Amino acid sequence: MLTIKLLGGFRLAVHVTRVDVPGDLKDILYGFQRDEVTECHIYGMLAKSVKDPHNSAVLHKMADQEFGHSLTWKHYTEKEATPVVHRVWFYYLLARLLGFTFAIKLMENRENDAIQNYRDLSGRIPEVEHIIAEEEQHEMEIIGLLDEERLKYVGSIVLGLNDALVEFTGSLAGFTFALQDPRIIAAVGCIMGVAAALSMASSEYLSQKSEQAGQDPRKAALYTGSAYILTVFILVMPFLLLENPFIALVFTLLFAIGIIVCFTFYTSVAADLPFWKRFVEMAALSLGIAGISFLIGLLIRGLFNVDV
Repeated sequence: MLTIKLLGGFRLAVHVTRVDVPGDLKDILYGFQRDEVTECHIYGMLAKSVKDPHNSAVLHKMADQEFGHSLTWKHYTEKEATPVVHRVWFYYLLARLLGFTFAIKLMENRENDAIQNYRDLSGRIPEVEHIIAEEEQHEMEIIGLLDEERLKYVGSIVLGLNDALVEFTGSLAGFTFALQDPRIIAAVGCIMGVAAALSMASSEYLSQKSEQAGQDPRKAALYTGSAYILTVFILVMPFLLLENPFIALVFTLLFAIGIIVCFTFYTSVAADLPFWKRFVEMAALSLGIAGISFLIGLLIRGLFNVDV
């Protein structure tokens, strides 16, 4: 048994049993060792970057656990392992951009393959069962202790994003047939989008204030309004760049689907929600209403004899 001082200042007892392994197996174990060292560095960098002491302590604990696993593999490889630098920076920057909970859960999902590879070593490496148990149970339990502000307001973001997608794709589709001028469509869309975003933000503020659910009404309103405005900008952009309004509408619908895919993937990973069910629901609503609005725009153009 080895006693090691960990990164967080704690001491860890690493149980190792001397077993001779062939050279080809050592190469495999070195790959495991390098993965664990890489994840240790990722968690360590995140622990230093977060401001909340609780989250920092949890991330240090995760780094320590990965460090302990790497020491077990080092016992067999008898080599020092260096982290995969590009992977460390990828997950670090992803965490800074989209939140550390998302980055960590995405990284842990990737480890499912590693766990299966560990199972192949059962009976050959005495410590592997202990490592598997920690990978499957302890780390997900630790992740559950993380507390990230932006995940508290996912509902507010969904409200702004979903309303903008459903309402705005439909409106732009209707404007396309009714007006058929990309600049006018973009101008009308921007005016309507900003007004709608302010309306949604104020509604969310009043809703959160009346519910008293523990969320800051101002932050909830900001998340809702920001999500709405960003979505409006992305959907209007094709009409500012293209001359043909119908081609612009096609790109708008493609952008809408892209937004749905990206956000649904984010929430499915960060908040443990089903991907396909939510994606199909949001896509069906957005594209369905866009199709109906497209027909309404054609009808209004004919009834009112609009010629722009």
